[in-house]
Amino acid sequence: MNQPANRTTRRTFIKTAATIAGAGIGGGLIGCGQPREKIQPVEAAGPSAAQVEGMSARPVNAPAPLPAFHRGEYAPKLDKLRVAYIGTAGIGHYHLDKTTELECVECPCYCDVDTQRMARAAELFPNARPYQDYRRMLEVERDNIDAVMIGTPDHHHYPATMLAMRMGKHVYTQKPLAHTVWEARQLTEAARRYKLATQMGNQGHALEGWRLVYEWVHSGAIGDVIETHTWTDRPIWPQGMSRPKEEEPVPESLDWDCWLGPAPLRPFKGPAPGKDAGPYHPFNWRGWWDFGCGALGDMACHTMDGIFAVLDPGSPAWVEPIAATPITDEAFPTCSMLRWYFPATASRPAFISYWYDGGLKPRCPEALELERRLPDTGNLFLGTKGALLITGDYLDSPRIIPETLMKQIGKPPQMLERSPGHVEEWVMAAMGQAPLDFPKSNFAYAGPFTEAVLLGNVALRTGRRIEWDAANLRVPNLPEANQYISKTYREGWRV
Repeated sequence: MNQPANRTTRRTFIKTAATIAGAGIGGGLIGCGQPREKIQPVEAAGPSAAQVEGMSARPVNAPAPLPAFHRGEYAPKLDKLRVAYIGTAGIGHYHLDKTTELECVECPCYCDVDTQRMARAAELFPNARPYQDYRRMLEVERDNIDAVMIGTPDHHHYPATMLAMRMGKHVYTQKPLAHTVWEARQLTEAARRYKLATQMGNQGHALEGWRLVYEWVHSGAIGDVIETHTWTDRPIWPQGMSRPKEEEPVPESLDWDCWLGPAPLRPFKGPAPGKDAGPYHPFNWRGWWDFGCGALGDMACHTMDGIFAVLDPGSPAWVEPIAATPITDEAFPTCSMLRWYFPATASRPAFISYWYDGGLKPRCPEALELERRLPDTGNLFLGTKGALLITGDYLDSPRIIPETLMKQIGKPPQMLERSPGHVEEWVMAAMGQAPLDFPKSNFAYAGPFTEAVLLGNVALRTGRRIEWDAANLRVPNLPEANQYISKTYREGWRV
């Protein structure tokens, strides 16, 4: 396969990581404070001559629909949608509040491992039955529910979602769709087997932003996209840490065994004095390999969404880390840079996609006016004829740069339908009011998207480029990386 001339070895990866760690990651390493030059990430020599040839200009194609299974098919019509909620605090509040705005939704039951975090659900649905173990809830209530909304730590996404789908329940699962690459593939295949309404909870997918980017790109406004850059201001939780040595009594309100779920057993540790959250529950689980997916998994399913919706990249040929602060056996690094190579297809040239977190950003492109700065989180689409700067986690404010070119080109011609809302899409499909493919972040789209994102975490753990055999879910060039494609599940949690 075609590959850039330079290859990141583990030695150069560790060397670059040490350099970044010594620099303190103040935001000045990469960003608009640097001298003006074209975007050139650390250790990235750019595409090879063979890849550049594959990135040559091509005719603009008519818009193609996003991936979906059961296109045009409908679920049986329902007058009311009976929803069970798994996770009732944090993002669970959004699930509860958003669906109660829809008079067609009822709640017979809900689940949270911590009874102290059930207050909002109890207030909204005083007659609903509470549970702390979703396995029991789904078994007991299977005839009383039509659909499930899942807002848990990442390591519970797959088992909760798969259990519900096997029971024939429509599912709305928060991003990232899964905790591992293997889990993402299993949920994609489950969506192919079962005729259900599915949606991943990357709410920005229902907004205007990526649709405008799609319409600019597919109308030829910036030519062929040959490079993208995505950055985030996360993590805003601890990463790079070691496991606490202390053990504390588990609060009476918390079922710690259920909180751990499929993950290996470990002692409970609560908040330090004056703190609301401990090292795990209820918020800081994101930075641990056993429970979360780090800054990349947490945010890329939002912030890279436009790349997958607009360019339909498919599986990457390879993914590699460019740099990172030290990685422990327990936790994600405090910052990292990665890149993916997506080969050419019949409808678009090859392109390379870069990711930055922990305060890192790409350099400002030449097209950006001197007085402007890159936002805290966003995207750059670099094309053969122009560029797009996109602000925010949800691709909120896309603009062609420079502004003079934006004014010249103007708003793109509309090519895509707009959304009634992310949750609304799913509810309408689950009730038989819209086709099963009406939710646009359905698992035929969200599964492969999540899979490609989580390959970045596999590359981080190995510190090496991984070449991806998507058909067989294998890393042929680095066999030791295959242990991170899936994981071992604790007894009672293998689904």
